[in-house]
Amino acid sequence: MLILALIILPLVASLCCLLPGKMPVHKVALISSLVILGMTIYSIVLYTTDLTEGLAFDVWWIQKLGISFSLGMDGISLLLVSMTNFLLPLIILVSFRNNYAHQKAFYSLIFLMQAALIGVFTSLDGFLFYVFWELALIPIYFICMIWGGADRIRITLKFFIYTLAGSLLMLLGLIYVYLHTPGEHSFAISSMYNATLSEAEQSWLFWLFFIAFAVKIPIFPLHTWQPDTYTDAPVEGTMLLSGIMLKMGTYGILRWLLPVLPLGVLEWKNVALALTVTGIIYASLMALVQKDFKRLLAYSSIAHVGLISAGIFSLNITGLQGAMVQMIAHAVNVTGVFFIAEIIQRRMKTRMLNELGGIAHNAPLFSGLFMMIMLGSVALPLTNGFVGEFLLLCGIYQYNAIIAAVAGLSVILGAVYMFRAYQSIMFGEQHDRNNEFTGLHASEKIVLITLVAIIVITGIYPQPIMDIAEPALENIIINVKQVYY
Repeated sequence: MLILALIILPLVASLCCLLPGKMPVHKVALISSLVILGMTIYSIVLYTTDLTEGLAFDVWWIQKLGISFSLGMDGISLLLVSMTNFLLPLIILVSFRNNYAHQKAFYSLIFLMQAALIGVFTSLDGFLFYVFWELALIPIYFICMIWGGADRIRITLKFFIYTLAGSLLMLLGLIYVYLHTPGEHSFAISSMYNATLSEAEQSWLFWLFFIAFAVKIPIFPLHTWQPDTYTDAPVEGTMLLSGIMLKMGTYGILRWLLPVLPLGVLEWKNVALALTVTGIIYASLMALVQKDFKRLLAYSSIAHVGLISAGIFSLNITGLQGAMVQMIAHAVNVTGVFFIAEIIQRRMKTRMLNELGGIAHNAPLFSGLFMMIMLGSVALPLTNGFVGEFLLLCGIYQYNAIIAAVAGLSVILGAVYMFRAYQSIMFGEQHDRNNEFTGLHASEKIVLITLVAIIVITGIYPQPIMDIAEPALENIIINVKQVYY
């Protein structure tokens, strides 16, 4: 029942945020998120001590159609649920300095999204997975639409159309696979893994699933909604999108695409790898020419998740381990750099690189924390980013050395645009508005120091993440490769 509680509690918190009361709603939200985080830590303890009975839940939902409310957590799910519930308190702390209108609705939507994300990462039924997948879109749509920038309506509508179209394609694919499950048709993940599908059927079904996941990640050329959305969304929305929601796509590839359609993956993996590597280079080059720091970070995120996707399609345990480690690292790092951009925007009233400079003279602590988060982002050894990217490149190299060499350019290009941005912001020509950059507030210090601590700790000792993920990743590799051979 614990796994069910991890979904119900955010829903309860969402309702509590809407209720009248004396306690400020941001404090209610923070306390609720910490309670959920505490339960998540308890789940990790249960999993690592092999007491996993509470980490599964299965009851019939629509029995005649073979639909069950089935939830479960293996190492992959556990890590992504933990990532989600760890970042939520930090995202709420980030919001403390933003005086939004309709705060009750704002925090309520955040918790609704948290429940949907946990549902996506734990669903063991195809129809239930789709329900949570769609449910996660609703709160982020309103967060971006209501609290976004001046052009939020056009940008958010484009984002909604992209993601909804991809989701509908996935629904068609799920229904087709369901109709080819053995015996009495079922949406259970085990039945869908054993669906009777020819090579030709898997070939075209691959694109129904891949497009849905590629839009969420996003993978080139289905990325065009991302830079505008990340730039225009409120910082909390950007963190939810970049830190957590895009992991729905990479998770979908791991959990559903690879095991359900192994023959389709075998036929099209080279095309998928070509798209991911093209996206890596394209996004890195676009980041090099950006003047808006937040938009630069948006393109940087495309490059990083492109490398994660390439590692998954390398179809070896090293690449999958790297993808898993880098998903966690990217969530931490991208949350940090977007918060850095928000702090700069709050104080300097601009994110344009040519209008910033010399901030380090007035804010040495901020300068140091910014540097540490940036070093994680550019994969400096002994930071979390290095572990994931090293494993990813090793995995891709095992598949194809040339592809690995091209993908590895992202590391070099990433260092160039991030160090150049840091130089421009922190040590460039000083401006009169630098006097507006005061010291960090308590909530800002907590968020940044926590993120830096995670970057260093997981960079020095990433083994627990790898140990938790490895059994589930090995099962995926075995299930996929036994079809090939």
